[in-house]
Amino acid sequence: MRILDALIDSLSGKDLPVKKVCCGAFWTAVTTRRTGLASTYREQDIQHSDESCMVSDAGRLTEKTAGELVEYARRNDTMSASIGMAAINSLIEVDEGCCVERGAYEILAEKGRNLNIAVVGHFPFIPKLRDIARNVWVIEKKTRPGDFAESEAAQILPKADVVSLTGTAFINHTIEDLLGFCRDSYVVLTGPTSPLSPSLFDFGISAICGTQVVSVDDVERLVMQAAIFKQIRRQGVRLLTMVSDK
Repeated sequence: MRILDALIDSLSGKDLPVKKVCCGAFWTAVTTRRTGLASTYREQDIQHSDESCMVSDAGRLTEKTAGELVEYARRNDTMSASIGMAAINSLIEVDEGCCVERGAYEILAEKGRNLNIAVVGHFPFIPKLRDIARNVWVIEKKTRPGDFAESEAAQILPKADVVSLTGTAFINHTIEDLLGFCRDSYVVLTGPTSPLSPSLFDFGISAICGTQVVSVDDVERLVMQAAIFKQIRRQGVRLLTMVSDK
C-alpha cells in the first residue's frame, strides 16, 4: 500500500529497541521511543489453534528492533498487523504544536452539520451525529439495524460530504480502497490506531483524530487487563487532532 509505505518511510528511530509489547483483548500497546496504541484486530471465528493468525516470533518480540516490528504492519494476519501499527505509533514524533486536544465527534460535527456524513465503524458518537447531520450512513462489518454492509462502501462513500474512516483500516489493509471512494469528501481518520503523521495528508485525509499515551504504566496495565478504550481514556491518554493545512 502506498500510504503505508509513505508512513513507514517517514519514521525515524527504527534501530531503537522494543521495550515492551502488550497484546490485550481489545488493544495492543508497543513501547519503543514512546508507547503506541492500536486496536487488537481479530478476524471473526478465529480459533486459538488457527495458525493463520499465528504471530511469528511471539515471545521474542522484544528482541527485535522497532523497525523490524513496524514491518509487521504489512502482514496479512491482522494480529501481526495490529502489533505493527502499534509499533508505528510508538515511533511517530508527534508535533504537538500542530495538534489540538479535540475528539473526533467535535471535528465531524463542525464539518458535517446539516450535511451527509458517512462513518466506517460503529463509534459511540453516532447518535449525536444523527441529531445534527442531514444523513448519517454507518458502514460496519458487524451490522446493526440501520447499518450498511462493507460491500456497500463503494456506493455510499461518494455521496458523503464528510467521511469518518477508522484507523483499523490500516490493519485490515482496506484504507486505500476506502480513500478511493471518498472523492471530494472531507475525510477524518478516527480512533487510537490512527497515526498522527502529516504524511497521511498527501493521500486525501483532511484530519487525524488519534491518541497520545501520557502514562505508560497505566495504559499497559489497562491493556493487559482487557480494558476497553473508554476505560483507557479515563487515565493515561490524551485525544489529539491534527488537521491538514492543504
